[in-house]
Amino acid sequence: MAAPAPSGLKRFYLVLAVVALIGVGAMVVVSRRKAVSIPVNPVVLTSDTAGFRGYVVGSADAPVEVTVYADYQCPACAGFDAVQFPTIRERLIGTGRVRWRYRDFPLSNIHPQARLAAHAAACADEQGKYWEMHRFIYEAQNDWAFQSGAASQLRSLAKPIGIDVGKYDACMESAKYAGRIQASFDEGMKLGVPSTPTFVIGGRLISGGIPYDELKRIVDSIAPPAPAATQ
Repeated sequence: MAAPAPSGLKRFYLVLAVVALIGVGAMVVVSRRKAVSIPVNPVVLTSDTAGFRGYVVGSADAPVEVTVYADYQCPACAGFDAVQFPTIRERLIGTGRVRWRYRDFPLSNIHPQARLAAHAAACADEQGKYWEMHRFIYEAQNDWAFQSGAASQLRSLAKPIGIDVGKYDACMESAKYAGRIQASFDEGMKLGVPSTPTFVIGGRLISGGIPYDELKRIVDSIAPPAPAATQ
């Protein structure tokens, strides 16, 4: 008859068994999530574009609409969003002078994760969290854009902004917004968008990141600001 194992050894094996069970449980949860893949060149249905013009922020009465065609994996787009857009949002959008319209233009041939990121933003939009996710995706671009686990990295961005992760997962697995993303890309192609970011302002196509001062000058030329009131 073997001697009974010391109590310390029993505790060690018990802890080891618990850790193993937790690991198996985690693997089961992960395996239940379907692989996320957003198709390129899907068929665009009428329902993909009905009532949707892009992601818009700003007053409906703003005298100037600025449309930007951009790609979430594009470094220049991330730079513009980090450096120029906060000032534009505060001084032009927030003051009612500009209505901003964001359109997805994923350059899939050089940015294979761009559609995945665009779809992540669309799923966040379902829960009223588009602009928060938009900012996080750009801020964390180096963490997901060139990694094999981009879907997991993007999912981790959804949690801090209060997104229901279960609904987000279902949205991503369905690829339900693939047609919408393609329609946005097709729109840009018809306009002759050559690269990202590209802006459409007053019927003019302007390629490359625009500094705030230059954008304000263009906006002022289209709709001069009201003269300051005199005392």
